[in-house]
Amino acid sequence: MTEQSKTAEQGSLPTPRSLDPFSSMRAEMERLFDSYLGHGLGRLPGLSREGWGGFTSPRTDLKETDKEFLVEAELPGMDEKDVSVTLTNGGLTIRGEKKSEREEKAENYRLMERSYGSFHRSFQLGDAVDPDNVKASFEKGVLKVTLPKRPESAKAEKQIPIGKG
Repeated sequence: MTEQSKTAEQGSLPTPRSLDPFSSMRAEMERLFDSYLGHGLGRLPGLSREGWGGFTSPRTDLKETDKEFLVEAELPGMDEKDVSVTLTNGGLTIRGEKKSEREEKAENYRLMERSYGSFHRSFQLGDAVDPDNVKASFEKGVLKVTLPKRPESAKAEKQIPIGKG
């Protein structure tokens, strides 16, 4: 009898992944958590790859024109009271904290979820910004910050000649 057939008779051959009972148990647990937490949040070992509750840092656009900077940050599910905007030494910082609580009660179960996450994004804009005229608005989960430039910084672009050596 060969060594391989002895091992097969004794049942110690490696089990194919598809027949591994722990693999199927893990898949079933993920399916169960997904049905309660939402698709992708029941993945083990963590809740999601993005962070707690799927929220880490907002998607942010920064645009510059001759007259101003415009920052737009997507903050779904947040209110303006959960967000702060500061301008310090030419740096704009947006901070926020998202809290979410959900509770479901039924005859044979009770589900209670809480998730918390905070973020901050900073942009260095230099001394071009006129701090006295900065405005921020929040509507439908989008924060818009308008940062007008100082009049002297909005001057025409100057071409610098490049010489040899």
